[in-house]
Amino acid sequence: MTFNSSSSKPCPCGRNKNYNACCGLLHNLSKTADTAEDLMRSRYSAFVLAHGDYLMYSHHSSTSLLSNKADIVNWAKSVKWNGLVVHGAVNGKKSDSEGIVEFTAHYTEAGRPRKIEERSKFVIEENRWVYLGLDGSK
Repeated sequence: MTFNSSSSKPCPCGRNKNYNACCGLLHNLSKTADTAEDLMRSRYSAFVLAHGDYLMYSHHSSTSLLSNKADIVNWAKSVKWNGLVVHGAVNGKKSDSEGIVEFTAHYTEAGRPRKIEERSKFVIEENRWVYLGLDGSK
């Protein structure tokens, strides 16, 4: 899976790095996410860049996506992504097998500001972090 973006552009995930030195490494499968938060940030960047292959790859195999890849890509391209705020994480470190990340993703759709507020669960599958789904424990 290869996905290219300009190396001089800042990474959409909000870290102070350029894309190719940050989420681009995960999107191109040059490395895997070290933490659940790293994976969540890389998934946000994949939505910003409408990188459907990575969104499918980083999703747990036992959970089905609500839409197919084309629908996800079309929606991601139809909105303007305005930023990501990470509120915190529970577990999800290198030594953990699961973790929860709470975040807000801001975007504009049809000229109206919107946001996705989520408490997401991530687990290790095949030696890498993947998105499992919403965490309902709170």
